[in-house]
Amino acid sequence: MTYLLGLTGSIGMGKSTTAKMFAEAGCAVWDADAAVHRLYAPGGAAVAPMAEAFPDAIVDGGVSRDALKRIIAEDPTALRRIEVIVHPLVGADRQAFIAGVDSDIVVLDIPLLFEGRNADAFDAVVVVTAPENIQRERVLARGTMTEAQFEAIKAKQMPDAEKRARADFIVQTDTLENARDQVAAIVAGIRKGLADA
Repeated sequence: MTYLLGLTGSIGMGKSTTAKMFAEAGCAVWDADAAVHRLYAPGGAAVAPMAEAFPDAIVDGGVSRDALKRIIAEDPTALRRIEVIVHPLVGADRQAFIAGVDSDIVVLDIPLLFEGRNADAFDAVVVVTAPENIQRERVLARGTMTEAQFEAIKAKQMPDAEKRARADFIVQTDTLENARDQVAAIVAGIRKGLADA
């Protein structure tokens, strides 16, 4: 039996680092963002349908995220139309990954897991969290966005407290050691449950 573990958390909470820890613990890890990159790359499954719906979004044979941002900013209906094209392709990529791996635990790294209302598709959900000051420091230290942009992204995401309330497991990423210990405990607990089943 394969145990499906959803992994989510708000921007700057340490989700990517935590996903790597699950991989190091022997779990198969699927990354929703990486799937979208594959779909948008030249030859990716999203290129042809996106070219038909949004010809201006195609740059050098692939879907340009920068072009999509401009299109969404100019047309409030664009995001929904993009989601209608991309979400089923992402779902198919996820199913193909699950079918193709031989692992007792499959971790599905999905940034907007609760917002997408598909938490029921998993055996359990892990929420990655950190104190708000650490979250802010991490995001601004990347140097890729302003404080206003960070606040705008945060405003679109479900509040951290609500995510934690819905979680089956919580990983505090205040330190790497603490996060690694929690991941090890979660994996050990799930494997024990699978062995006892």
